[in-house]
Amino acid sequence: MEAELLKTLSGRRRRAWEGLMDQAGLRPSEPLDEVLLLWDGTCLAAAGARRGNVLQCIAVDPRYQGQDAAATVLTQLRQSAFSQGIEKLFLYTKPKNQPVFQSLFFYPVAATGDAALMESERDGIRRFLAGLSAPCRSGVIGAAVMNCNPFTLGHRYLIERAAAECDWVYVFILSEEQGLFPAADRLRLAREGTADLQNVTVHPSGPYQISSATFPDYFLADRSRTEEIHCRLDLQIFLDYYAEAFHISRRYVGTEPLSPLTMAYNREMAAFLPPRGVAVQEISRRERDGAPISASTVRRLLGQNRPEALSSLVPPTTLRYLAERTLISSAEQEDHL
Repeated sequence: MEAELLKTLSGRRRRAWEGLMDQAGLRPSEPLDEVLLLWDGTCLAAAGARRGNVLQCIAVDPRYQGQDAAATVLTQLRQSAFSQGIEKLFLYTKPKNQPVFQSLFFYPVAATGDAALMESERDGIRRFLAGLSAPCRSGVIGAAVMNCNPFTLGHRYLIERAAAECDWVYVFILSEEQGLFPAADRLRLAREGTADLQNVTVHPSGPYQISSATFPDYFLADRSRTEEIHCRLDLQIFLDYYAEAFHISRRYVGTEPLSPLTMAYNREMAAFLPPRGVAVQEISRRERDGAPISASTVRRLLGQNRPEALSSLVPPTTLRYLAERTLISSAEQEDHL
């Protein structure tokens, strides 16, 4: 069999790939970084794809099952990813497919009735969390998971409230690369913006907490349930690993009057975590001029070139960063410090 690695698909190749995906009950979401096609002459025996560090759309024509076609696809995709500096890979699949991927050296992270997350490194999530500092393991331990795109006074307010109510608070900043501000910068801003809070530790979330925007749903029969399924898997990972590793007994979230998606996530969290030993504390959002302070408002004002409105929305540390990035001028930053 001959393997073909492509960035884009068209013509005969696309038709063959779409036919195999349909046969396997998969509905890919594009764009994809690369697609691997495994041909037996003119017959497409198997295929797989990668987007970032996530493998997906692994499918084998029934006539070629049991002939190591899936192993060949995964090996080729792994080699390609490694050649581009991506050493750790993940895949999301139907729970019933986990044994197949385990036989191909992917290891379970978490699963619900609808979705499973697997990784290419055995116990990788436990090793990642063990590498994060844990200054406090007793008393009331709180946590928050945030994007901070960028860090605002709204984020600061929620963390302050949590710190006042807990012996220690762990804040996990999403490590996913999406949006205006890089993950490393968002982590830096959250750390700088809370540096004076003595019982707060800010950590990266690592690759295990992802946003609904990048949750792959190619294997779901009912895509209308994508957000619900993503939410439950995300919460299961938080409960099984983050809460266990840091002895977290409370999770803090802000009220969300603006986003129906986040509102639904908060409702699911309030239903899922407390029966399993983690209380959910919903904090009313800090407001300015009658409207909740939000990172989306900050980004909108930057897009409208209205830096004068930012001083009541972000802390001085974020203002300094925006000046460093020349998103606002140094003179405007000084005017508002």
